[in-house]
Formats: sequence, structure tokens, C-alpha cells
Amino acid sequence: MTTIVLIRKNNEVVVAGDGQVSMGNTVIKSTAAKVRKIEKRNVIAGFAGSTADALTLFERLEAKLEKHAGNLPRAAVELAKDWRTDKYLRRLEALMAIGDKENSYIISGTGDVLEPEGNAIGIGSGGNYALAAAKVLLDTDLSAEEVAKKAIKVASEICVFTNDNIKIEKI
Repeated sequence: MTTIVLIRKNNEVVVAGDGQVSMGNTVIKSTAAKVRKIEKRNVIAGFAGSTADALTLFERLEAKLEKHAGNLPRAAVELAKDWRTDKYLRRLEALMAIGDKENSYIISGTGDVLEPEGNAIGIGSGGNYALAAAKVLLDTDLSAEEVAKKAIKVASEICVFTNDNIKIEKI
């Protein structure tokens, strides 16, 4: 379980995530990094769900971006297609929030590639709490990074599977 939020504001794109890894009702780690940046392609991603599954999907996303010359919409669709149809990948349990300067998507194992309305995405166990906070904070003078941090902080105060050890990537 985790909380990931992706924020678009003032030509900035930020993805933030908490650092908690839980197994059942026990916190195993509080400093995990659930957000990544693909420097070469200027893409950021956050993932919720099983850590090993999410890392596998992140590697696949990198490969799809390379194959499609950094075209995020195409890479996202191809990743979702593989995720849904591949016998091995189909069993992976995770969600991804990904973005570049122009696009933001949620990708799921059911083959969904969603381009949410508005400038915020929230996924994971505390995703709805972070999303609600972000929607309110987007109408303030806060930067995208500040909105993302505060949204995760709000979620960490409500969701027992989320902490306030926040990691951020931005483009």
C-alpha cells in the first residue's frame, strides 16, 4: 500500500510518494523510493502496489519509451497492452502514475490507460485523500512541489499505510 500523487502546475510536473512499505499490519520499511525519473526521456513515474511488480513494470515502461522514441502516449498504451495480455505480466499487481511535460496517465493491469481530468492524479491506498487535498491546494499560490508534499502529508495523517517520508521527482 502506498500513496502517489502527480501534480501539474505552472509548467511543472511533480510526482511524489510516501516511503512506507507494509506487510499485513506491519511496517517493514519507512524509506522506500516509489517514484522514479527516466532522465533520458524526461518522464517521471510513481507506483503503488507490490514493489517487485512495480519495479518490473517500470523497467518495461523504460523499454517501451526507448522503442517508441520517447513517445509517452504510445509507450503507455503498449505497456498496458502487454500488461493485460502477457501471461506473466497479467499477474502483476500495481498501478502507475506517469507523466511528461505534456501528458499524465494512470496505467493499470486491466489494460486501462487513463488520462485524468484536471491537474492531479492520486493512486494507492491514500490516493483519494491526496487527490482531494491536491485539488484544493492547486487553487493556491503553492508550487507543484509544495502541493504534492502537502497532499501526501494529508494522506499520511489519514491512511495507516502511508507515512510522511516523502520522495519527489520533477520535470
